[in-house]
Amino acid sequence: MKLSVIIVNYRSAKYIVDCINSAMQYPSFHEFEWIVVDNDSGDNSEQMITQQFPFVQWIQMGYNAGFARANNCGIKASNSNVVLLLNPDTLIMNDTINECYNRFVVDDIAACGVQQYFADGKPQISGNFFMKGGINHLLPLPYWGCLLRKIAFSFKMKKPNVALATSMEEVDWISGAFLMVKKSAIEKGGLMDEDFFLYAEEVEWCSRLKKAGKLCIYGDIALTHICGEAIGNATLTEDRTYANLFDKKGLQLIVSNHLRIRKQFGVTWFLFQLLNYSWAVLFFLICSFFDHLFRLQNPFADLKRIRGLATNVCTVWRLSPKIISNKPHFYKMF
Repeated sequence: MKLSVIIVNYRSAKYIVDCINSAMQYPSFHEFEWIVVDNDSGDNSEQMITQQFPFVQWIQMGYNAGFARANNCGIKASNSNVVLLLNPDTLIMNDTINECYNRFVVDDIAACGVQQYFADGKPQISGNFFMKGGINHLLPLPYWGCLLRKIAFSFKMKKPNVALATSMEEVDWISGAFLMVKKSAIEKGGLMDEDFFLYAEEVEWCSRLKKAGKLCIYGDIALTHICGEAIGNATLTEDRTYANLFDKKGLQLIVSNHLRIRKQFGVTWFLFQLLNYSWAVLFFLICSFFDHLFRLQNPFADLKRIRGLATNVCTVWRLSPKIISNKPHFYKMF
């Protein structure tokens, strides 16, 4: 097999069926090793997938290990020199995997991705750039993030992502929905960090893979990614964005992003982020009160979200001694 495709499953069998079926339209499909790593879904996923696709190598983690640990298990079990981390909620277009592989193996790069599109055909951010200290993680904060965005635009700061890649674009990190990596790069940069449960793990990983070579997006190769569907169903949340900071999914986002900043940029930037998040709770309360009051609306309309953000930030403060120490710990929040 010239390529190993690794898909992590947690109650996402119906998406995986659609994903593999979309790949089976192309003859190159038979040249790939297909590995599904199950995070103890506790449903009929194995029967549903392996009966329909007997060529799939099924690996059972035995617990909900999250994205990094499950992918690491798949990488260790793979038998090729190139691996592809592929989300369940993706659909292969125009022999995407094979086209990407053929170009990737001759290019002098460590990892690559392709231009992803939503189901409605709109482009999806697939390649990103590192911002010093991960300050772009402050942008989703209510009101405070909007103010920081305006300040950044006024100073004409570099955008943190490639809105739409149309050709080969060098980036700092690639969306984990489609991330193709050479094992030679993994030998230099290491496997994914298993402290992460979900979110930000591919960002931190890419920061180490870059030590082995360039990272690129092939903008002229396309993929459909039904963004957030698999995770949304698994976590029973209707929010499919990465701007939700107010519930358990938001807690996982905040913890993982702070963990990544600690690992990549150090303790000072970690504390800078956490202090900004703490201030943002009070800023949210004040701005929301007067914003709704001036609009002749209920001034306490956002109280539930404010309480949720405050609770999540307090949790990060409780975890901060562990995060600062950088000792192994599994940061699973739900």
